[in-house]
Amino acid sequence: MQVEAQRVKIVDGGKLVIPALMRRQLGIGTGDTVLVDVDNGELRVRSVKRAIERARAILRKHIPEGESLADELIADRRREAERE
Repeated sequence: MQVEAQRVKIVDGGKLVIPALMRRQLGIGTGDTVLVDVDNGELRVRSVKRAIERARAILRKHIPEGESLADELIADRRREAERE
């Protein structure tokens, strides 16, 4: 469900109150950490969980199924350690 744009105010200290429906749609709650950036002149707010999911999806496009980057990195580090 897409929540329509809403007008909100910036309060003391530059705080922005995100409406409850939008927080629920983003899966964020009180005390959660979010990522905030400016994209093409617009403020973008993402949950950390969503940002990680997106990064994994991007990486998955470049890694064959069944391969583990972590395992490859560990093996590389072990080889480097053996050479030292």
